[in-house]
Amino acid sequence: MPSASTGAPTTVGALSSPSPEPTPPRLAPGVPGYRRMSLALFAAGVAAFALLYSTQALLPAVSGEFGVTASAASWTVSAATGALALCVLPLSALSERFGRVRLMTVSLVVATALGLLVPFAPGPEWLVALRAVQGAALAGIPASAMAYLAEEVRPKALIAAIGLFVAGNSIGGMSGRIVTGWVAQLWGWRAALAAVGLMAVVCTVAFRLLLPKARHFTPGSLNPGALARTVRGHLSDPLLMRLYGIGALFMTVFGAVYTVIGYRLADDPFGLPQGVVGSVFLVYLVGTVSSAAAGRLVGRLGRRGALYLAVGTTAAGLLLSLADSLTAVLPGLVLITAGFFAGHAVASSSVSRTATTGRAQASALYQSAYYLGSSAGGTLGAVAFHSGGWAGTVLLGLLAVLGVVSITLYGSYAARARARRPVLSAAAARH
Repeated sequence: MPSASTGAPTTVGALSSPSPEPTPPRLAPGVPGYRRMSLALFAAGVAAFALLYSTQALLPAVSGEFGVTASAASWTVSAATGALALCVLPLSALSERFGRVRLMTVSLVVATALGLLVPFAPGPEWLVALRAVQGAALAGIPASAMAYLAEEVRPKALIAAIGLFVAGNSIGGMSGRIVTGWVAQLWGWRAALAAVGLMAVVCTVAFRLLLPKARHFTPGSLNPGALARTVRGHLSDPLLMRLYGIGALFMTVFGAVYTVIGYRLADDPFGLPQGVVGSVFLVYLVGTVSSAAAGRLVGRLGRRGALYLAVGTTAAGLLLSLADSLTAVLPGLVLITAGFFAGHAVASSSVSRTATTGRAQASALYQSAYYLGSSAGGTLGAVAFHSGGWAGTVLLGLLAVLGVVSITLYGSYAARARARRPVLSAAAARH
């Protein structure tokens, strides 16, 4: 039948509304963009961890030049991690409004620029201050990356994807410390920090070129009241609170061990030079493997089983490291590193899966707890080392490990209690 306006025949398609565009598929192995996403976030993890812990392997050299104690020098690490912990939540709120990709890009650019300025710090106070600002800038990376992955990656592939990001963290931590160790031995600690800054420049460029555009992000508003309600909701969730505690305690162990290990290996009976001390951080490769394997561990043992395995591995490493022999200390560091990265990958991915709303804030709270644990571990580990030697640092680590065990056992008890409750209610109803 002709159309009244044009005389053209009317078709069904002409009367029907245009069909909505299909939702882009989420990323997973085999889906276009997954490999680029993995490489981009791997590069971001390398840059973030290399910058964040750039002074950790250099603490004996910093102490020597400025004439400060291990506890005072440790603030060049603790100030950065503490500032990150304080700023990660507000920056995660900005990512809800302006996007994960934009915030991660700005954070990396600012932190890298500061990384090129840090080598010129004229004194310990300036060094600590610059490191604090750098840590605050880096706060835009962890929570935004976790939220980006939770939105863009299929749930079944999420733990593996987060494991790869954490693996990038371990590579960054390892390469930064190795580079600084050898460069410092040849040209001093300032040149070592400059080398880390240049490495971060390369990683930042790679991140920006490789990361696919976010296809499942929906901008939100900067509403302080809504943010406060979201945070209160997460803090009232018992499972999330347990995961935050686990992340903080694992990082307390790791921060304590790696803040003072350089002092121990440089002193008697080892007396290792700066370059060799830096090379000890090759054990981070074990963390790369264990974090990437976290998804398989959870599949076989369950979340609690994987955490118990991580705890046991960490505790065994701490005890083994007490011996005054490199043949015991190095395997001990391997076990500590493997246990820590596996536990961190399991806990952080569990946060992303547990939070159904406000994922950026849930991840930000985890990162705040995690890096507060790092800051506390670095400071307390140095104090314990000054007071009781390596045995004091190990004791601090074992107490933190005991805390993880207690939290996990309580979670198992609470889960069994919830499972029994319906059964008891049904039995009571029958009687």
